[in-house]
Amino acid sequence: MPVKPPAKSAKPAPSASAPGTEDVRTIKKYPNRRLYDTQTSTYVTLSEIKKMVLTASPVQVVDAKTGEDLTRSILLQIILEEESAGVPMFSEAVLSNIIRFYGHAMQGHMGSYLENHVQSFMDWQSKLGEASPVLSQEVWNQFMKWQTPLMQNMFSGLADPSQNVMAQMQEQMQKQIHKNTEQLLGAMGLRT
Repeated sequence: MPVKPPAKSAKPAPSASAPGTEDVRTIKKYPNRRLYDTQTSTYVTLSEIKKMVLTASPVQVVDAKTGEDLTRSILLQIILEEESAGVPMFSEAVLSNIIRFYGHAMQGHMGSYLENHVQSFMDWQSKLGEASPVLSQEVWNQFMKWQTPLMQNMFSGLADPSQNVMAQMQEQMQKQIHKNTEQLLGAMGLRT
């Protein structure tokens, strides 16, 4: 039995990723895998959701039956299609390293680290676009040739603080081990 789309009066729910916004585009996903845009009262495709994301329209995808937020799942599906379709953004090494962080003590830090650096890159790209709105493909290609070493230097500078944090953590752990060893030896009457 086909699922009937909701009435047009359905009000979009605010997104968890964009608190306080009332113009979140709500997409309902039905059991038949169809995606229904409650704002336009039409079925949409992943490609159309991608266009919404590209125009920075806040989008929330919810399960039509349960109301469960499926936004991350749909965004990951779009990324998978993009990675499979043309020139991938992520190398196998990058994907392997990301996978290695799942379940790792630093998993929470990795997510915020990536988010901060991607946002910095987006801000930088936006400022570059504002400074020179008309860039030909040739000028952009020339820029990209010298941009890679620049970005590597920028990101290596950003990585230094995290290296310092790791060194501090190792130093604190060594001090704690030394202190515990001293206490154990003292309790056994074997001071060094």
